[in-house]
Amino acid sequence: MKNILLPTDFSNNSLNAIDFAMQMFKDIECAFHILNVQKASSFVSDDLMTASPSVNLYQAIIDASKKSLNNVIKSIETKYKNPKHQLVPIVDYDNFIDSINQTCEVKNVDLIIMGTKGASGLEKVVFGSNTVRVIQRGKIPVLAIPNNYCYVQFKEVALLSNYLIEYSKKDISIFLKIVDMYNSKVDVLYVSESKALTDAQEDNIRLLDKFFEKTAHEFIQLEGSDVYKKVDEFIKINKTELLAMVNRKHSFLERLLSTQKVEEFGFNINVPFLVLQKH
Repeated sequence: MKNILLPTDFSNNSLNAIDFAMQMFKDIECAFHILNVQKASSFVSDDLMTASPSVNLYQAIIDASKKSLNNVIKSIETKYKNPKHQLVPIVDYDNFIDSINQTCEVKNVDLIIMGTKGASGLEKVVFGSNTVRVIQRGKIPVLAIPNNYCYVQFKEVALLSNYLIEYSKKDISIFLKIVDMYNSKVDVLYVSESKALTDAQEDNIRLLDKFFEKTAHEFIQLEGSDVYKKVDEFIKINKTELLAMVNRKHSFLERLLSTQKVEEFGFNINVPFLVLQKH
């Protein structure tokens, strides 16, 4: 059974991501751990240590969260009636990232699915700060679902790579499983400025070719220096339904997420974005 973590703050975009997950894994036996994290503010924490009324405040916060989670679960059960799915509510009173990482470890989570958020005044998509932090500091693959994005089967998917790192099968295992689930066609994208590939890059291409040997796939080189623009253009022209990328220390994605350009990238990527973690 797969273990999927679904963080929620009960916003529309987080609930939409949960709905997406139910449809995506409708034929797979899964335990969905639906997590709501209540931030432990210093004010409340200090009060908890010194006064009994604050215990009531703490309990009231937890009880309200549990009630909301139970309502979400009842709604899912009523809508989907899927015996393959186990829905597990979790309420935590902690730092958001710490809670995510602890839950992933305890529940042996395979994948985190969470929503992005709409940019104010724009019909575009931008990563929320929580999504960025989970990608940066987490150890589990993250599937980010754009706000209001309706479920589609992933028939055309893309993996963005510069071929500089040798991937293990474990690094891209979730991507391979998704490709297998949908019998997807894979485009492996490489954006360059007409530079010749090194021997190491050629070796890594052959390795990826082996990983995808049972899958329809193609290696595509996009000419240009603006990765965001070229990937965006490719997705729109080819009607790509999922973009995947491997994150690692000092990688392109890590540099991207540490700058304001993450918002620019978020604006351009209006399809589900799968971030894999290098082991």
